[in-house]
This record gives sequence, C-alpha cells and structure tokens, in this order.
Amino acid sequence: MEKRKLNENYTPSLLGFGCMRFPVNAEGKIDRKEAEKMLDYAITHGINYIDTAFPYHNQESEPFVGKVLKKYNRDSFYLTTKMPLWFVNSIEEVEAMFENQLQRLDVDYVDFYLLHALDKEKWEKTKRLGILEYLDKMKMDGRLRNLGFSFHDDYEVFEEIIQAYPWDFCQIQYNYVDREEQAGDKGYALAEKLGIPLIIMEPIKGGSLAVLPNDLADKLKQHAPNQSISSWALRWVASHSNVKVILSGMSTFDQVVDNVKTFANFKCLTIEEEALIEEIAHEIKARTMNGCTGCEYCMPCPFGVNIPKNFRIWNDFSKYGNYAVTRKAYYEDLKCEEQSSMCKQCGKCEALCPQHIAIRDDLKRVAQDMETKIKSHE
Repeated sequence: MEKRKLNENYTPSLLGFGCMRFPVNAEGKIDRKEAEKMLDYAITHGINYIDTAFPYHNQESEPFVGKVLKKYNRDSFYLTTKMPLWFVNSIEEVEAMFENQLQRLDVDYVDFYLLHALDKEKWEKTKRLGILEYLDKMKMDGRLRNLGFSFHDDYEVFEEIIQAYPWDFCQIQYNYVDREEQAGDKGYALAEKLGIPLIIMEPIKGGSLAVLPNDLADKLKQHAPNQSISSWALRWVASHSNVKVILSGMSTFDQVVDNVKTFANFKCLTIEEEALIEEIAHEIKARTMNGCTGCEYCMPCPFGVNIPKNFRIWNDFSKYGNYAVTRKAYYEDLKCEEQSSMCKQCGKCEALCPQHIAIRDDLKRVAQDMETKIKSHE
C-alpha cells in the first residue's frame, strides 16, 4: 500500500477508509458483519488511516469502529474523528462532546481531529466559543495529535480559515470535474504554498465518477482494460503531491478490494493519461443541460417546486448517466410537491433568474426526462 509522509511523526496510507457509507441492513443499521469484514481486509492490506465522525450512520459509526479496532495494536493505525459544530453551542458542550467521542471510540487519544464541515457560519461559531483554544489544550495533553478541519463553502471562506491558524492538515473535496467548486484548484495551491498537507474527500464525487456514460467509459477502458472507472478518479487526485490521504467511503467489499488494488502498486498518471482525463472532464461538463448555478434567486416557488434541486439532478444525469443515483435523487429525496412536474408555469421564477434561464420550459424537460428515461428504466 502506497504511503506518504504527512509530517515528522505520521506516514498514513494514501488510501484512507471513510466510515460514512458502511453497508446497512433492512433496519438501516450498520451491517456489522460485512462492515467488519471490509475494515479487516483494508487494514490487513495496508490501510492505516480510519476516518469516522459523530453523526455517521445516525451516530452508530464511532462506537462500531472503536470496537472493531480493538483487535489491532493502537499504534498500528491512525484514527480520525470530528467535532460536530452544529451539535454544540457552548464551550462546555464542546468539552463534553470531545470526552464523549473518546469514550465512544474507547481510546485515550485520536491521531487526527477535525472541525467538521466548516463554512462561514461554523467558523464564526468556532471563534466565538473559543473552540480552538480548548482543542489546543487537548493537543498539548496528547489527547489529539493533529488538528485540522474539513471544508464546505466558497474559496474566499477557505482562504480566510486556512490562514487563520497553524493547521496540521485540512480536508477538502477535490476531483477532476469540480476543480473550481469550493476550495478547488486554488485551495489546493494555497494549502501547498502554506505547507499544509491535504486529506481529500469525495474523490469520486459521491460515486458519479465510478459509473460514466458508456462512450466516456469506453475511452478509459480502451486505454486500460483492467482498471476500474473509479480508479482513474482516485489516481488523478493521488497524482497531486500535497495530497497525503484520499478518503473513500466504501460501501461494498468489492469496492474495498478494487481500491486497495489501485493503491497497492500506485503509479501517477502519465502525461497521456492526464490529457485523457482532461478530455473526459471537458466532455462531462459539455453535457450540462442548463446554466443553473444554484443561487436560489428563483426561490421560493409559489407552488413548492425546488427549482435548483431539479436542475442539479437533471444536469448530473446528463453528465454522468447514473440511473440509480438519479432515481433516488428525484423520486425519493425530492418531495412530490418539489418535483418539476408540479410547475404551474406562472413565470415568477424567470423574472428573478440572473442567468436568464427559460425555467418553465426546462422544468417541462426535466419532468419529461424523469418520466421517459428514469422511470421507464426501472
């Protein structure tokens, strides 16, 4: 398993196990037998970076992970968890949460600790409550060894946060399509300039880059018939030298096996392969159906339609062709009244759209595509 030096004391595996997408049983609980099998395979094949968090799997993940890891020597793996800032509103609650997490994991310390999902609002709360000062004390006491943050906001917010404190590491979303989203390329470059190592989440864009439209997938398969489509996304991220760990939220045993294979004899992308990925990314972006930016100026719809979500689902389906993901997003995650078919053609949204999108016509097209391409695909 490929490993990279993060600092003088830590050399994590390049592939990290993200514990937010374990397989679940009929009751929606972690399938403990299968999940333990997956963790065991990962660890015995060289993965030493295990990432969990308080809210994962309805707060079931931390105690489950802690129990599984008891069979391994504590110094043989690096354990990561996160401070859920939306659950705490005072420094006393911060202290209680940290103590509770150590108890749930049944450990005396965690190797990596993050402020979870920082955005502008949570960063202001962090400063207001004095959370960094408390965590500094925990670091001095050895109860956490490396302090960082995970990030979900615009680049300008990232720039402020990463320069405000001597972070040991930080965690961002990064993949070969969304290079201008959130921290993106600029965030990667700034972290590298500041000497702050990066942990990467969503390298496969929530699975979207694991199942591409057939014509795009064929281009990758022609070049490397024995490589999975997802391995290309992982290798693209791993070809960046300041990336020290790539988190994969694996939900099946086969995914673990395939990802371990990708990093067992890791090779950076060649110049030819980089050009191929650039071509794939360009073609994916070119398939965007409309220019909705998700600004929500069109909202609220008088009739309850969630216009930005409908367009995001539609655009993603056009770009990635993932039927299962699209079906769930449209028919399960959207309420009936939020779906595009509920548009009454009043036109209020179009008067407010800064992109001048023909929203009413496009919502008709969304409804038609969901009915003829997604529902009929069942």
